[in-house]
Amino acid sequence: MVPSLPRAATVAAIFILLSSIARAGQVGTADSAGSSGDPAVDLPFTFDGPPIPVAPSVISRDADGRATLRATRLSAPIKLDGQLDEAVYTTTPAFTDFFQMEPVEGQVATEKTEGWLFFDDDNIYVTFKCWESRPDALVANEMRRDNNNIFQNDHIAFLIDPFYDRRNGLEFAINPIGGRWDGQITNERQFNADWNPVWDLSVGRFEGGWTVELVIPFKSLRYRPGRAQIWGFNARRVNRSKNETSFLTKLPRALGQRALFQSSLASTVVGLEAPPGSRNLEVKPYAVSGLTTDAGVIPAVSNDVSGDIGVDVKYGLTQNLTADFTYNTDFAQVEADEQQINLTRFSLFFPEKREFFLENRGLFGFGGVDTSTGGDTPILFYSRRIGFDMGSQVPIQAGGRVTGRVGRYSLGMLNIGTREEEGSLSPATNFSVVRVKRDILRRSSIGLIATGRSNVEGGTANNQAYGVDGTFAFFANIALNTYWARTQTDGVSGEDTSYRAQFDYAGDRYGVMVERLVIGDVFRPDIGYVRRSDIRLSQGQLRFSPRPQSSRIVRKYSWTAHMAYTENRAGRVETRDMRGEFGIEFQNSDTFAASYGDSYEYLPVPARIVGITIPVGGYDYATTRVGYNFGRQRRVSGNVSVETGEFYSGHKTTLSISQGRVNFTPQLSIEPTYLGNWVDVVEGKSTTHLMGSRVTYTVTPEMFVSALVQYNTGIDSVSANVRLRWEYRPGSELFLVLNEQRDTVSPRFPDLVNRAFIVKINRLLRF
Repeated sequence: MVPSLPRAATVAAIFILLSSIARAGQVGTADSAGSSGDPAVDLPFTFDGPPIPVAPSVISRDADGRATLRATRLSAPIKLDGQLDEAVYTTTPAFTDFFQMEPVEGQVATEKTEGWLFFDDDNIYVTFKCWESRPDALVANEMRRDNNNIFQNDHIAFLIDPFYDRRNGLEFAINPIGGRWDGQITNERQFNADWNPVWDLSVGRFEGGWTVELVIPFKSLRYRPGRAQIWGFNARRVNRSKNETSFLTKLPRALGQRALFQSSLASTVVGLEAPPGSRNLEVKPYAVSGLTTDAGVIPAVSNDVSGDIGVDVKYGLTQNLTADFTYNTDFAQVEADEQQINLTRFSLFFPEKREFFLENRGLFGFGGVDTSTGGDTPILFYSRRIGFDMGSQVPIQAGGRVTGRVGRYSLGMLNIGTREEEGSLSPATNFSVVRVKRDILRRSSIGLIATGRSNVEGGTANNQAYGVDGTFAFFANIALNTYWARTQTDGVSGEDTSYRAQFDYAGDRYGVMVERLVIGDVFRPDIGYVRRSDIRLSQGQLRFSPRPQSSRIVRKYSWTAHMAYTENRAGRVETRDMRGEFGIEFQNSDTFAASYGDSYEYLPVPARIVGITIPVGGYDYATTRVGYNFGRQRRVSGNVSVETGEFYSGHKTTLSISQGRVNFTPQLSIEPTYLGNWVDVVEGKSTTHLMGSRVTYTVTPEMFVSALVQYNTGIDSVSANVRLRWEYRPGSELFLVLNEQRDTVSPRFPDLVNRAFIVKINRLLRF
């Protein structure tokens, strides 16, 4: 049985969608301000920015540092070799003169960067020439696609805004050894790194620095109808040895890591001509085979051979609206979760890693909540509810998704069905989501969401959730996040609503955050994530971050005070937390932090924590934490922290080594982690260790081998996840995966619990 979405929400969604489609042909204009320049450039609408540069010039600027670029048509494609030896590089001027954001805001960058923007009938070409006074000081040690460490290297990144809506965009980043990153930006704040379009690049070196040439097929992008285009564009250069960040346009350093997300502050690209948007059809079939041993099932399985096939299909319903279909979905290639030790009475949060659910994830975000991390604020659509039940995988039979834009509206609809396997306690279940957002003002939006799930409560009930939200952005650093939501579950009664109001000012020197969050005692979106219910949370935070006027060592200090107060619906205090923190950001990108906190927590029921039962009662405890982060430009880097203090009826000490990395060569790295907890309370003592390491060897940017090994004394196990990924052609991949888990307390240590060897291959077919 498929649950129906709430009637009011469904009617509203249909009304908005129909009204949008009716106006789809009316392309809105950007902020109108007549722009003069080269009369040969065809403009589909006017824009707000400097005049169009007159050929042969390709860039014009105004006094505020804004820019207008003119794209250049090619008569022949560029050969991707990183050499920049084609005649077009000498006949076409480069855009240059990047401005520092860090360390000296608004000053010209200390290293020269040149860029070119070309196009032909099929592709966009973007080229950068990065001059470097000390090429030997380049930091480049990551070749894997979409790895966060790319941003800790020297790199060049750029944003394109194909709709020129000045609020969304696509980001591309490349380092000097070909490591690449791509992702989607929603409303200038939410980032999804799991958008993986087809594009190609080549990097090179010259005596004075490094170069990159890349090509993006128009087929990989969505843009406004019409041949003549106006897009947004910005570029960022990071010189890691100097810890210097510069941009094509002037950006305030208060934006920090979010600076490139700001489509509204990007330059304008004119002169670009795109082919008519086709209803691209992509078919990606896969075949998988495995050899499995599992001693934990009845009857035990030994070297069981299996095989399966499935397919994913992507089809352009319109130029800006895409449908995705999946059948017999398989996620065997996904890296294993990094294990955690739970020192709280609440459930743990694990991030989504499956590609089908990651693409366009930002569109389904609700209330300005970061869906990649779990906190007290509920997540109405948490995709890991699909295909998992009580930690076990549930097979996904089929599903579909429609995402995209219609006028000023963003639309997302999803429906997935799982099947029941013989002997499983999880019945066949249907999951559905409808999400609609309307752009308002300059960088704000309002929207609604409705979700439904069948067969909850052991298959006897259905669950629905629906809500409205608004995310508002003003000036450069002020954000307001609000929502109201309600859930309905058959046979369940009580307070089933939740709402939130948050004000956040994130300036460079000062920061202020105030929030009120209410969650009812039976508020439970069964396709979402709720860390804790029945709470009334009020919290505030103040930050002061001065920059010393003349220091070659310290870039910024930071003092932060945070207070949170939580009570239940009956007015009883559940938690109270007061914390102060002092931090230092050094010029070499190292950071130091020290904090002191005084907390109170009431346990309404006994809690089982690291093997010890803590009784009902209220507990006061104070803790101190000190941590130091060694910057990624070092051969050995990572974060080391120690926390010690009171813990319920006793004491706790925690030692953590996280985000560790040892670079042996640009191709070989080890990423060690360690978490040790020493708990001594009246009810007992417990010592837990969680240690692991990810070892990665990158053969080429298209092929790597990675092994994640983890040892957890909390569950008495050692596990390994070894993967080889080879993108043998753009969008097509081969995976070899070995998963193994062993029992560390078995008399025959290390006794095998389960093992699986998997081979999977897919092929992207584009029509």
